[in-house]
Amino acid sequence: MTKMSIRTGDKVMVIAGKDKGKEGKVIAVLPYKQRVVVEHANIMKKATRPTQKNAKGGILEIEAPMHMSNVMLVCPSCSQTTRLARRREDGARIRVCKKCGNDIDK
Repeated sequence: MTKMSIRTGDKVMVIAGKDKGKEGKVIAVLPYKQRVVVEHANIMKKATRPTQKNAKGGILEIEAPMHMSNVMLVCPSCSQTTRLARRREDGARIRVCKKCGNDIDK
């Protein structure tokens, strides 16, 4: 399994693909596939049958996973897309913004 620099709840910007330039929050991270699910990005249509939860059925629009290389983290302090550095503090690894030097993990 690979290390993921992006975590659930992070704000990211899509840097490649049909939704390039969109920003959104990470809903789910799939490290075994190196994919992330970003809200309001990579929307796919899915046909569903009628069920007890959804009596009508029909076509739903859902967010599909995209490869993690297609998104870039947005720093919460400087609001710019950035790469990450890591620093150890009390045995824990803390993610640090490469542009402004502030901690991303609070």
